[in-house]
Amino acid sequence: MINIEEQRAVLSKSGEEMLNLVHKQVQLAYEAFTSFDTDLAEEVILKEKRVNSLDIRIEKDTDHFIALYSPVATDLRFALALLKINYNLERIGDQAFDIANHTIDLNQKLVPDLVERMQFNLMFETLESMIKDVITAFTDENLKVARKVFKKDKIINEINAKAFDIVAEDAVKNPELIRQYLMALVVMKKFEKVGDLLKNISESIIYFIDAEILKHKKKK
Repeated sequence: MINIEEQRAVLSKSGEEMLNLVHKQVQLAYEAFTSFDTDLAEEVILKEKRVNSLDIRIEKDTDHFIALYSPVATDLRFALALLKINYNLERIGDQAFDIANHTIDLNQKLVPDLVERMQFNLMFETLESMIKDVITAFTDENLKVARKVFKKDKIINEINAKAFDIVAEDAVKNPELIRQYLMALVVMKKFEKVGDLLKNISESIIYFIDAEILKHKKKK
């Protein structure tokens, strides 16, 4: 039987694999939606099975780790955090899956001006930076990088908050594009949710590294 350190390393590797897989799903979903590439959208939909399969594997392996090794202190925090991280990653995969389906359902390319005005590019660039921070924080156990995610999530929330007013203004001018505008709002909300889930993951990383619980913590 391999020792606890070796088994923890195996679990960490699986977590890293899930992070990278979901990262790719988000990238493809964004590209598919903004460029109306239904082939990419189909790829995201097909890869959802891989996300779900890895999710189940990590959950089973982590449960087995807890039952077999009875970890304490840092090892136990790591196992509990990994379960939460994995759960949130699977939900991010779900958001990417939904965006891919919305791309196919819309069946038309978004008006470029709408993409620019709603700041889809800035939103995705921020999400991309957040995902990279999460991956680095997880693999290097880096608290400083994990905490960067929270400030970046505020940018995502601000973009999403402004989106409705932009759509309301444009829809009056171009009522024939109302379906595009409504779908853009739905998809933007999906990306905003990805930001929230990445924030959850950062909280879990901070917990297993530093034993600090941020959930429900009052703002100073």
